[in-house]
Amino acid sequence: MNEKLTKSIKKSTRQMIDLLPIFIGIVFLIGLINKLIPTTAYTLIFTKNPFFDSIIGASLGSLLVGSPVISYILGGEFAGQGINLVAVTAFMIAWVTVGVIQFPAESTTLGKKFAFERNILSFAFSIISAIIIVSVVGVI
Repeated sequence: MNEKLTKSIKKSTRQMIDLLPIFIGIVFLIGLINKLIPTTAYTLIFTKNPFFDSIIGASLGSLLVGSPVISYILGGEFAGQGINLVAVTAFMIAWVTVGVIQFPAESTTLGKKFAFERNILSFAFSIISAIIIVSVVGVI
């Protein structure tokens, strides 16, 4: 095997081993938050204002990250409880794209500046995308 390839594999393996405690902590934290906060509690937070609700939805999605499949389930629950579709869409987009909980792992592997900028842009675009998507669909 090539000497550079061997060195790269060893370095990558070491980095993954170093990040393993962070990843395990993230998984446990996500599970804990999702279990402790019932979905009915979220209806108390929203204001019925599409703009403010999109910010609230994106903020919740940023903090309570998870898999896309779970975002569909939560989005359906929120919509069923009368939460504005813009807020639900912003929540679902931010849930998948913004990672406040994963920030330590992301900043360790990709750098703090990149991780911070990516999260800020993802947050802003989750709100913009939600407004555009719901406007195009014609539900606002």
